[in-house]
Amino acid sequence: MEQMYNVSSNPHIRDKMTTSRIMQLVVIALLPATFFGIWNFGAHALLVILATVASSVFFEWLYDRLMHKKNTTTDFSAVVTGLLLALNMPPQIPIWMPILGSFVAIIIVKQLFGGLGQNFMNPALAGRCFLMLSFAGKMTNFAVSKSSHAIVDTVSQATPLATLKNQGFIEGTSIPVKNLFLGNIQGTIGETSALAILIGAVILLAFKIIDLKVPLTYIGSFSVFLIFYMIATGNTDVNYFFSEIFGGGLMLGAWFMATDYVTTPITPKGQLVYGCCLGILTAVLRFFGPSAEGVSYAIIICNLVVPLIEKVTKPVVFGKGGRK
Repeated sequence: MEQMYNVSSNPHIRDKMTTSRIMQLVVIALLPATFFGIWNFGAHALLVILATVASSVFFEWLYDRLMHKKNTTTDFSAVVTGLLLALNMPPQIPIWMPILGSFVAIIIVKQLFGGLGQNFMNPALAGRCFLMLSFAGKMTNFAVSKSSHAIVDTVSQATPLATLKNQGFIEGTSIPVKNLFLGNIQGTIGETSALAILIGAVILLAFKIIDLKVPLTYIGSFSVFLIFYMIATGNTDVNYFFSEIFGGGLMLGAWFMATDYVTTPITPKGQLVYGCCLGILTAVLRFFGPSAEGVSYAIIICNLVVPLIEKVTKPVVFGKGGRK
């Protein structure tokens, strides 16, 4: 009996995990931090999230329509970009600002460089950094309404990192670790609850969307730098350590943005180098830079050197190279 064979181009080994499925799982993993942010900061945070996600999807659809390209909104990548950008916004930011950030993220950083898989840096963080440079006052204003559940410093209304940066370390003045871990602190919509972020990270790991190389080397190298910094400054307060770990965007950045497929090295050694670079650069920006935070800029800068990291860590082809 004659048997029919299907002849097609590579890849010949296929996986049921499609791009849209991966993006949907990322959205699901972000829901704990999203819901906590809405509960913590109120209705305006919900409006920011809805506006940012909707505008990101709209800008992607509009670009595809104007350029006569296939509609790519169904792959959910624009939803992920919009949601990540929203979670990096202050809770009371004017709605038009994250919409502008969505335009920068989707049109300029993503689509103008070829669309999904071609962007040279994380689109959501690029949009956030653009807003930080353009509207620093609004992007660092973490004042919230009286209906918020967040514990507010009534004088400075600052994040734990900003308080430590501006006032310096004072023994006994750190925020309790419980509040830092659960999220009863000031910050952007999605970064305050380490617990919610870790629940999302477990979802990503369970479905094998990410692995532990980049997040652990990122957080680990930052922690080592932080310990040496505390020793050098004579700081022995454990709460200070956890303020730096849980009080900013480190957890959200390490698990959800530093692990972006497009802007992360594909070589195993490269991922380890990438994670270490992220941790060290974040620490340098936080402790010696003018800002209390450094995660966004660290990830963006390291995104730019990923091609060099991959070139240096490229494995030797079997049968070639090695010792003579």
